[in-house]
Amino acid sequence: MKYLDFVNPVYKPKETDLICTFYLEPEGISLKEAAGGVAAESSVGTWTELSTEKPYVARLAANVFSIEGNIAKIAYPIELFEPANMPNILSSVAGNVFGLKALKNLRLLDIQMPKELLKSFNGPAFGIAGIRKLLKVPQRPLVGTIIKPKLGLNTKDHAKVAYDAWSGGCDIVKDDENLSSQKFNPFEERLVQTLESRDKAQEETGERKVYMINITAETSLMLKRAEAVVAQGGEYIMVDILTCGWSALQTLKDQNYKLVIHAHRAGHAAFTKNQLHGIAMRSIATVARIIGVDQLHVGTVVGKMSETKAEVIENIDACKSEMCGLKPVLPVASGGLYPRLVPALLETFGNDVILQAGGGIHGHPDGTIAGAKAMRQAVTAFLERKTLEEYAKTHKELKDALSQWKT
Repeated sequence: MKYLDFVNPVYKPKETDLICTFYLEPEGISLKEAAGGVAAESSVGTWTELSTEKPYVARLAANVFSIEGNIAKIAYPIELFEPANMPNILSSVAGNVFGLKALKNLRLLDIQMPKELLKSFNGPAFGIAGIRKLLKVPQRPLVGTIIKPKLGLNTKDHAKVAYDAWSGGCDIVKDDENLSSQKFNPFEERLVQTLESRDKAQEETGERKVYMINITAETSLMLKRAEAVVAQGGEYIMVDILTCGWSALQTLKDQNYKLVIHAHRAGHAAFTKNQLHGIAMRSIATVARIIGVDQLHVGTVVGKMSETKAEVIENIDACKSEMCGLKPVLPVASGGLYPRLVPALLETFGNDVILQAGGGIHGHPDGTIAGAKAMRQAVTAFLERKTLEEYAKTHKELKDALSQWKT
């Protein structure tokens, strides 16, 4: 079959088809042939005629059913994929096609899986409602922090920073993505001491507090670490989903440890940042949700990350839109955040969000406790429909934060 044989504008996708949306720019061939090449190389075709081709194979061909500008939509028969095998699915639709010489650029914008394929995965165990129930916070945006400096603190000081953040009003404390089990802060010691800080803060504040410890490692070690969290009375784990891989994430999820999975997207920009090539974050968010994470970093609009507002809104939609009954994933905003940015964040995200500020809490002139208070005060001000400046008149911590970060 030739590339153009895979272009079928009259084809009507079946309910069982997997549908991908691509942006593509051809190199030396027509747009139509380039789209057909993507469909061919990601299903049953190749660059030349084959002596091994059989008539019955044609029914498994992907179909380019829409081309509008540089956007092509391709429908893949479900028979092409092994159920519950995300690596197999992505090796097809997001594999060798990115390296085709006939394509100057190719970007996977969206992936939509049919119900039959979705049912082979577990999806989120908790989702937004489960997380709110666990934390006993039914409506308010959640406030979190990342231990800073991200590396170097010993275990005792790490646990003290966590305690101060919880005491000041953070609901959530998490490790940074590159903290694992280094000699200066071993995993087992950190787990025990930080959960002790959590228990103390819960007792003193009367609020539920959670600790997202980073368990990312080789898969078997990651499972042992998750089991240690359960044994120690933890309720959350954090995983760097792209660097550990989809298979490892699925193996972890399939253990049903009854732990909330916080998905960090470290490394995503290698796929997502180039607007013309790679894989859009929306697609990554969709895959992560299908496998079963409960919350996921999606960008910030404001702060230090580069994603546009349109991209962030798409990422949020991938987390929360209806998807054959899968629970919605809680979006996480993190990266260069501080109290002054809270109104802009909540206008984009709404209340179902975790606002994670690292330097924007620990960089407060009066320290971590004051920084956490300032973030909670900024959230309260927004919910009470007051400007930050107005609320800061009677709340010193917020006032000092606004003076520290003026824009």
